[in-house]
Amino acid sequence: MIFVTVGTHYLPFERLIKKMDEIAGTIDEEVIAQIGSTKYRPKNMTYFTFKDENEILELYKKARIIVSHAGVGSLLTLINYSKPVIVVPRLKNFNEVIDNHQLELVEIMKNRENFIVIYDTKNLEDALKENVISNRDKNKKDKRLINFLKKLIETM
Repeated sequence: MIFVTVGTHYLPFERLIKKMDEIAGTIDEEVIAQIGSTKYRPKNMTYFTFKDENEILELYKKARIIVSHAGVGSLLTLINYSKPVIVVPRLKNFNEVIDNHQLELVEIMKNRENFIVIYDTKNLEDALKENVISNRDKNKKDKRLINFLKKLIETM
């Protein structure tokens, strides 16, 4: 499952929600989105406007990949998860936020191993595909290591 969150800001983040809705219509994976204050209603993904913190944390736990705005609260919480996070900062020129402080936040976060930062939603689908491929490769390597260690233990 892919979980998308835009936080609790009063300005909408339609650019992200519309693009994820478009992508959700082309993939074979459940997408659940917290859409916040937008008037846009997705057609291809399950959505809600807001939930309490515990419900959001449960969705973080269940998700395979998280797509998030670059809000400080969301990013600080997501640091504690070892899941892939695709971060899309809200931008002032799209009237998604009152200033570009999220750009400053992603500069700090972009070097974290499990965080991928994209600035243009045109790159979102590629980021999701790359993440799927890298996760599959990682899982294959993990399984090979586990199998190797099992065989090693069996021979002892």
